[in-house]
Amino acid sequence: MTEPNEKILQYLNEAHASETGLVRVLQSQIAMTPRGSYRSGLEKHLRETRDHAERLRARMRELGAGGSVLQIGIGIAETVAAQALALGKTPLDILRGSGGEEKVLKNAKDAAATEALEIATYTAIEQLARSVGDEETARLAVSIRADEQRMLDKVLAEIPKLTEAVVRADVHGNGSYDIGKTGAADTARPAGRTAQATARKGGSKARRTARKAPGATRAEGAARGAVANERDLPIARYDSLGADEIVKRLPELSQVELGKVAVYERRHDNRATVLDRISALRASEPWSGYDELTVDELRAALAKADERRARAAREYERAHKNRAGVIAATERELSNA
Repeated sequence: MTEPNEKILQYLNEAHASETGLVRVLQSQIAMTPRGSYRSGLEKHLRETRDHAERLRARMRELGAGGSVLQIGIGIAETVAAQALALGKTPLDILRGSGGEEKVLKNAKDAAATEALEIATYTAIEQLARSVGDEETARLAVSIRADEQRMLDKVLAEIPKLTEAVVRADVHGNGSYDIGKTGAADTARPAGRTAQATARKGGSKARRTARKAPGATRAEGAARGAVANERDLPIARYDSLGADEIVKRLPELSQVELGKVAVYERRHDNRATVLDRISALRASEPWSGYDELTVDELRAALAKADERRARAAREYERAHKNRAGVIAATERELSNA
């Protein structure tokens, strides 16, 4: 039987993971949307989404979640991954398929579906909280749901105008979409420079201290895979390799990389052998950030680990990268337990 507080934390955790994953998605949508009322609405909702994530995190801490967000339940990752795929349109996406006007319209329809899902999520949180006497959480859910409802109304009001733009472009041949005027190119360049500078400055310290929200690794992999080309994949010459060759290399990949490859594979060859092996390898890391640590960093962490954590690391490592140095460290800690 689940305790009321634990169930509320599970639902809040799911909502927090969704809000966190959607921040990057909204940024990508904004970058490919022309200036105007719809883009202004997206920009406002991006600010709201960040605020929602902070308020949810604060409430979870008040309920005893501690400094890090708990991962409760396997549905979190699936929820975030689904939303990332639904809204994961990056500026590159407009270079494929139909024109920019229709891409923006499709994004708006996806956004409407996502807002409806978020409204349902916060409706459930409100009801759960009221049923167990947690009025503060219920009020939080009501407040955030109001923002989601306003955004849904905004998107629905914009869809007829966006559809008219498609008609002008695709039916009458009078398109006005210009990627150079959306800010996509201007956004991509400084973002890339910032990421490179951060990587150089942070180095291994950034890897050690980075912590992803529950479900974020799977969402991140799904979002990256949705727009990846062969050069973006962690397995070189991917498209020229057979299924057996790919399967041999999969255990070397992190959870984010596995998610990325899975989505790419489904979009292209959709080979059951590859997808089944990825599914077997998908698992929760022994602790947040595990995949990003070096062997030396893992040895140091395991020296302070309890028996449960060391055992989890050993099983995960055996199923994935199978690094002798890490396994030896887990065995040493278990023998001393």
